[in-house]
Amino acid sequence: MRYSLFGALVAVAVATTLVGAQDDRPASPEGSAAAQVGGKFVPGPLGPVYRGGKWIEILYGRPIKRGRDVLGGSGSNYGKIAITGGAGYPEPPVWRAGANQSTRLKTEVPLVINNKIITPGEYTMFIDLKPGAWTLIVSSWPAQSHHDPSNRQAIWGAFGYTADKDVVRATMTLTSLPFSMEELTWAFTDMTDSGGRIALMWDKDLATVAFQVEQGSRLNPPLGDSPNSPAIATHPARSF
Repeated sequence: MRYSLFGALVAVAVATTLVGAQDDRPASPEGSAAAQVGGKFVPGPLGPVYRGGKWIEILYGRPIKRGRDVLGGSGSNYGKIAITGGAGYPEPPVWRAGANQSTRLKTEVPLVINNKIITPGEYTMFIDLKPGAWTLIVSSWPAQSHHDPSNRQAIWGAFGYTADKDVVRATMTLTSLPFSMEELTWAFTDMTDSGGRIALMWDKDLATVAFQVEQGSRLNPPLGDSPNSPAIATHPARSF
């Protein structure tokens, strides 16, 4: 009887631990998207090995739909479920396009978005949501690693965002998916060494922006060097 009681207590303890572990899981898991460009495959001891590539990454939180119309609404209420923060905080002017910590773009190569060069470094990314018109924002606002309302030099999510640190804004191409994405997902699509597309998928929305990898050594031409020369981003990012 004593052993049976002990076994029952162990079972209850294990079950309680499992429930606690499930409760401790973040409501919006961390996610990342990555691409590597400019390298080449070389022979290795176990087969070809990719060498010399440079990384482009997006780090973000992945909110889950959970039956909500996250990007619904009309007029000024459009996308409010996605944008609205916690109780007691003012509504941010833009969407963090993720969850928790600000969505971050890290690049080891200069990128060209909307005819403007983004130099290697770490940036934050946001989306200005309007019905049928999404705008990708790449910003030099540093991201807080933990929420600190007293820190005015970096931001958490999109709280405290201001447009003065915008590096580039670009209109996103919007299309409808033939299925619903439960978890928000950033991805790189149509990739080559010359560039590709940054893509965001959630629910039935797919939003993309084209980018190019800046080629050659002329990474800092004078502004106005040519009518078709991309402008250099004037807001410095943190080094990466």
